[in-house]
Amino acid sequence: MPVEIKRIYDEPGAADGTRILVDRLWPRGLSKEKAGFDLWMKDVAPSSALRKWFDHKPERWPEFQARYREELQGNPALEDLTERVAAGKVTLLYGARNREFNHAAVLADVLENGL
Repeated sequence: MPVEIKRIYDEPGAADGTRILVDRLWPRGLSKEKAGFDLWMKDVAPSSALRKWFDHKPERWPEFQARYREELQGNPALEDLTERVAAGKVTLLYGARNREFNHAAVLADVLENGL
């Protein structure tokens, strides 16, 4: 089943299924009431060190993807997320401004195609 990704700031849609926030940090300027998510899985997000190193710089994107995939190997949170995806429609929510170079895109690819 395909995994969708959306910014947490985007309006929820009827076709989103289970909306899972996959950021380690709470999104700036967003109240919990307006967030509109079902579950927060911060343990599946990149480590703080990796997130800070990447700094959403496009030139670091290939290396970030490789490092993040390494972090996901053996991560019990990924196993839990994989089971949720198998059970039904899931939309991964992230707070980054960049819609192309963000960890949710990597995570969606891992969920659909494996590590």
